[in-house]
Amino acid sequence: MGWKPRQSDHMYRFVVYAGKTVFAALRLPVVVSGAENLPAPDPLNGRSRRAVPGRGAVVAITHFGYLDFAFAELVLWNHARIQARYLISKRAADHWFVSPFVFGLGHVVTDRKAGAAAYDDALAKLRAGEYVAILPEAGVSRSYTVRSLKTGPVRLAAEAGVPIIPISVWGSHRLLTRGHGFSLKRAWRSPVRVHVGPAIHHEPGVDVAEETEKLRQELQDGIDACIADFPVTPEPGAWWMPARLGGGAMTDAEREAADIADKKAGRHDRG
Repeated sequence: MGWKPRQSDHMYRFVVYAGKTVFAALRLPVVVSGAENLPAPDPLNGRSRRAVPGRGAVVAITHFGYLDFAFAELVLWNHARIQARYLISKRAADHWFVSPFVFGLGHVVTDRKAGAAAYDDALAKLRAGEYVAILPEAGVSRSYTVRSLKTGPVRLAAEAGVPIIPISVWGSHRLLTRGHGFSLKRAWRSPVRVHVGPAIHHEPGVDVAEETEKLRQELQDGIDACIADFPVTPEPGAWWMPARLGGGAMTDAEREAADIADKKAGRHDRG
């Protein structure tokens, strides 16, 4: 268990600018579409967006690589200085190096054995006007298509009375993902596409399963939009492309079988 500092805006800004420095050093071109679907920038002219009751949102992000969250936060920060609070697994939060950042950045720690506490924490942050970010696939999708989602985003948004902002990230998996470690040569000037979908509003009592499937489809539509104008032409059988588009990634059926095998073996994706 690592050090648990108090939540700090200063630490959040430090981490954001450290990340921006790394991305700049790698000359990563980040192309964003749908930014008009994000909330209006804070009128405090450059100061970090603080919680304002009634102005929070659930941010649902695709999960094909280990850096998807970072590019989503980059877009949120650049647009409106939003400090999103991410749902982080207890296993990750307990790591001595990661722990100070998890608590200092105000993230929500989720425990598979005590999920209600994390849900209540996230709900309280949303009602206070925070932005709570979730990767609802609950692990990297090795088919690079959006797999079935957990229902948490819809349930939280409906209960808190806030919208869901869907963010699809394509290309960050080429930098670092499950089964493919980091390569400086591959990462250098490697483009990343981010698409922000229209905000989705729910009322209490919605059909959670139906609305969760709609969210999945919205995220997949965003991925398809990113692929359509991605500035890198993949070679035949490229590992980072979905099988349905001639790539070498797992098919959806293969991914589902692999996920089941991992679960039975007690292996959990660290993403």
